[in-house]
Amino acid sequence: MKKGIFKKITRIILLSLVGLAVLGTFVFLWKKAQPVKVVYEVVTPENGIVETKTVATGSVEPRFEILIKPQISGIISELTKEAGQKITAGEIIAKVKVIPEMVQLNSAESRVNVAEISFKQAETTFQRDQQLFNQGIMTAQDFDTSEANYLKAKEELNNAQSALEIVRDGIARNSKTSSTTQIRSTITGTILDVPVEVGNSVIQANNFNEGTTIAAVANMNDMIFKGKVDETEIGKIREGMPIKLTVGAIENQSFDASLEYVSPKGVEANGAIQFEIKAAVKIPDTVYIRAGYSANAEIVTNRTVDSVLTIPESTVEFSGDSAFVQLLKEEKPLQVFEKHHIKTGLSDGIKIEVKEGLTKTDKIRGAIVSNEPKKP
Repeated sequence: MKKGIFKKITRIILLSLVGLAVLGTFVFLWKKAQPVKVVYEVVTPENGIVETKTVATGSVEPRFEILIKPQISGIISELTKEAGQKITAGEIIAKVKVIPEMVQLNSAESRVNVAEISFKQAETTFQRDQQLFNQGIMTAQDFDTSEANYLKAKEELNNAQSALEIVRDGIARNSKTSSTTQIRSTITGTILDVPVEVGNSVIQANNFNEGTTIAAVANMNDMIFKGKVDETEIGKIREGMPIKLTVGAIENQSFDASLEYVSPKGVEANGAIQFEIKAAVKIPDTVYIRAGYSANAEIVTNRTVDSVLTIPESTVEFSGDSAFVQLLKEEKPLQVFEKHHIKTGLSDGIKIEVKEGLTKTDKIRGAIVSNEPKKP
């Protein structure tokens, strides 16, 4: 008897579950069949200026960065300046200790020895001729010749000694102010980098070697922006156009610049042809810009002359060469829109100029605000 009761209860539970499943399916299908009420945002045209821009990425750099090279090879014996310091033209940056080449040193010493022999001979001859001239035995013409030979031999000895000092020490006693062992700045500005240390060997600049860089100096008051522009945009820009510059390291501030150079030749980079541009940057005295800061340049390529009627471009439907908007006809109880033709103008990708077809009082369909089934 208990077994019969258990079967009866099980049958009732199963039938109840089946009934609930059928009822749930019916409710689901009923809800799906209900009409959907879609509410759209209503947008009105506004007056404004439309401008198109192109953005160039690059960095802010000094217009001229001068690399200071030594005029003599040797070893850095002293550094008097470091990166970040101000410097004026002619100030000493470093001193070089000369390591003479043995062949040149030997040749210079030999020249001094020969010059000393010639000088002693000319000196002895001059002293003897001077006595003969004083006694009236030698003519004035012969004495003048003897004196000239003596002075020439003396000058040759001085030159040979100076050449030996330059080879051996890098500096001659009679030219200390223009010593090649003292590396001086050629311009007034800021030292950007000193890539050498005391004890480093350096090579002089010559026709076959650009030489070792002792320091990089630049005028930080004359900065330019260097950037790249894609080939699709390069035809829209030209020299003299104003630029709005934003520097990544300086927040909430932009700088005015003027485009002064557009490269006539493109360079392939990452599969695209890009052109280099340069712009003179106007930096206030209260702002300090470091060389190499990354920056973005906004260049206005086109804009409306006056304030025009604009709407969000997302509200416009395009079909071939025609443009349409959904014009609001009724708002309650349900929104009713009508397709309306308009004539558009310049667009910046966000808003678009409306030349014909709308007034400032018209209302058009925007984005969807809500999307829910309509209550029966």
